[in-house]
Amino acid sequence: MAIQSVDAITLKQWLHGQTEIALFDVREHGQYGESHLFLATSLPYSRLEYDIARLAPRKSVRLVVYDNNGAGVSVKAAQALIQQGYQDIYLLSGGTQGWLDAGFNLFAGVNLPSKTFGELVEHQCHTPRVSADDLMKMMNDREDFIILDGRPQSEFKKMSIPGAQCCPNGELAYRIKSHVSKQDTKIIINCAGRTRSIIGAQTLINLGIKNPIFALENGTQGWYLNDYVLDHGKVAEYAQPKIDNEILLASEALVNKFDIPFISDEQFLLWQKDEDRSLYLCDVRTAEEYALNGLPGAQNAPGGQLIQATDQFVGVRNARIVLYDSDGVRAITVASWLKQMGHDVAVLQEGINSKVSLPSIQIDHLLGRAPIKTGDLRQIYQNDSVTVLDIRGSMQYRKNHLPNSLWAIRPRLKEILRGAQETILIISDDPALTYGALLELDSFALNIKVFELEGFGFPTELKTISTQNMPPDIDCIDFLFFVHDRHDGNKDAARRYLEWETGLIAQLDQDEMNLFSIQ
Repeated sequence: MAIQSVDAITLKQWLHGQTEIALFDVREHGQYGESHLFLATSLPYSRLEYDIARLAPRKSVRLVVYDNNGAGVSVKAAQALIQQGYQDIYLLSGGTQGWLDAGFNLFAGVNLPSKTFGELVEHQCHTPRVSADDLMKMMNDREDFIILDGRPQSEFKKMSIPGAQCCPNGELAYRIKSHVSKQDTKIIINCAGRTRSIIGAQTLINLGIKNPIFALENGTQGWYLNDYVLDHGKVAEYAQPKIDNEILLASEALVNKFDIPFISDEQFLLWQKDEDRSLYLCDVRTAEEYALNGLPGAQNAPGGQLIQATDQFVGVRNARIVLYDSDGVRAITVASWLKQMGHDVAVLQEGINSKVSLPSIQIDHLLGRAPIKTGDLRQIYQNDSVTVLDIRGSMQYRKNHLPNSLWAIRPRLKEILRGAQETILIISDDPALTYGALLELDSFALNIKVFELEGFGFPTELKTISTQNMPPDIDCIDFLFFVHDRHDGNKDAARRYLEWETGLIAQLDQDEMNLFSIQ
């Protein structure tokens, strides 16, 4: 099948039309984060075949890929997608440079639609906020308040405001009544920066919670920039769920206000048979709940993160997104935000009791190979006729790798393998990277062995080394250096990040503004 091309002006029209379209930036994550199209989803070539079926489940969808100039890794990606069975593939002519030449903006950062949406919500809803100094005064004055951190447990553990409790945004409707019993108690929602603070606070306001509600301006970064001390390593514990009549009535009001459809299993099955629309099934509960009784083929997309990083779960614009939960309030709350973001979203009427399913994605990431064991690793590694390729992230390689191993990444594998030995030993800690590398090496007549690192890392009997600048920064295309250390003591990076986030709206054109409908 021939690969088609599309110019920037036509792509712009497609992106703001009503027809489904998938737009993938197939460069590595660091390259994407430095400069990309506003509505692009990051799908690095290194992970392409592993993630594509989840992000774009319908193989007849119109699908556009791009890179810097339209003649590099995007061509490889398009060919790989044809092999995966995708039928309507386009290359963006000229890549990001062609987009710029047509007069359109490129954006830095990640999760752009979601983060921009958060800024628009604050502007249009006038979400109340408090500064770090305001919150410290509340603490010193011993006011009646509670701080709820709207991030997942892993982020909460890394750093948190002293005294804060973990309640991810998607859990607010489900648990707020256990956190707060008095209407006079002030509720402050925080995250690491801005988006989830704003969305969390406005969620409670939209639910009609009577308490004084505020977003903590600039989150933990704002706290740190004001020279206040953060907690680190605090274990998150969720409050028990509690749904009373007030929450049920508030959820019903959201359904009416945002015209959220509920669908039966029968309707879902009809949508599943529709060959002209993509269909996503998302469980918005916690990972622990999903593991117990998630519906077959559903993605676990905890509600707060689905709002915060929608593009990590849904890669097709104008697709149908069906949400479900166990309680009838979390899915509604999340749907109310996705509707305002311009998505076609519905709630599954039977929730976890539904009988629907989607095909499960089965991937043999080792392509039938058995991973070698620790003893075999020692023996193979000591053989001088073996080339050792470490395909983990560049920062993991810098921190800890075997001497004489080469850092390798899929777009450059063939270049790296010039002059390689007949036997290749691959070191990996990610099934997606393993799969991509093996597919790339498939045409080589090589004896390939794979050793998969687990949580314990390298065997203790093998001495490893660290290299501060190897690979050099210019080669670390998988790593986003853009204010990467904003949570690690670099105040300038934190300031730059907050300036970037608050400046997003000013970069939008009218078409991009019109994507959102905030009420």
